[in-house]
Amino acid sequence: MTRATQALINLAALRHNFELVKQYAPNQKIMPVIKANAYGHGMVQVAQALAQADAFAVAIIDEAVELREAGIRSPITVLHGVASLEELKLAEQLHLDLVVHQLNQIKLLENAVCKKPFTIWLKLDSGMHRIGITPAQFQAAYQRLQTSPNVAQLRLMSHFACADDTDNPMTGKQCQLFDQLTSGIDATKSLANSAAIMAWPSTHKDWVRPGVMLFGASPLLNWRQLSSALKPVMTLKSTIIAIQALNVGETVGYGANWVAERPSRIAVVAIGYGDGYPRALPNGAPILLNGKVAGIVGRISMDSFSIDITDFPDTQVGASVTLWGQGLAVENIAELTNTIPYELLCQISLRVPRAYVEI
Repeated sequence: MTRATQALINLAALRHNFELVKQYAPNQKIMPVIKANAYGHGMVQVAQALAQADAFAVAIIDEAVELREAGIRSPITVLHGVASLEELKLAEQLHLDLVVHQLNQIKLLENAVCKKPFTIWLKLDSGMHRIGITPAQFQAAYQRLQTSPNVAQLRLMSHFACADDTDNPMTGKQCQLFDQLTSGIDATKSLANSAAIMAWPSTHKDWVRPGVMLFGASPLLNWRQLSSALKPVMTLKSTIIAIQALNVGETVGYGANWVAERPSRIAVVAIGYGDGYPRALPNGAPILLNGKVAGIVGRISMDSFSIDITDFPDTQVGASVTLWGQGLAVENIAELTNTIPYELLCQISLRVPRAYVEI
């Protein structure tokens, strides 16, 4: 039996967004970032749909293993690199490219005996202060890798902290520091994530690394003011499984935090926080019912939540409901839960079937 709740993944929209990346960065190579199950969209299916990409990036080696086992033969970069000799040998076996962001990873490469040298991305911490070689360590780290027999090609990268904010000067400062420290080095370079691709063209360098924009969500804080041709890739849908008639004064859900102010028809929708739908959504948060906006009433439960369908008298059990995607931007839902689209897309659980469509 097919569950009524589904995440419809529009591969045509995915490819459309990839073409937009090419328009923003026409002279750069493109490395889609498909970590975290491609932001919840299905890593293998996304890689297959974007076979024209120059490479892919994942966070951890287990994700690269999954791609290789599925037959993906494109270059794959592991953004966290490796943490042990065993992982290094596995990366060699799978022909993976590695990010180096810690001095102990350089030592690991120097001490290993490898049959084939790696393509290495040396990551500078230009101000994000998450992972990366410090500016003071950078030149020495570059020289060590440059002389290592286990390094076939050495590339340079960094990551932005505030590229989503077009008014924040930090992106320019990070780019300036990167340029200063890499000046005179003849190496392939990469800085731009989705936000930088769209808003900071001077950061594009040789490779760009699109992530959330591929999936149709804006990476920019001022997304309402900046129109975009991005198309949503995931449309999260469910079904009404029950309808209740309420009198004035009756309540809905845990905590009884919604009270009927009129005779009401309340519909139960078969999705909840156990599926990754955010519990923090308030009363009145929008969903789409036959293309029209209806509001959530009561708290989101683990497997279901309720909506007010009093103004939709023809609605019956079995009616389809759209939670976000086509017609209702995930950015809207993210704002109501004080989070970002990335989190909402990533947290849709595996008990929600993904259906891959071309629309």
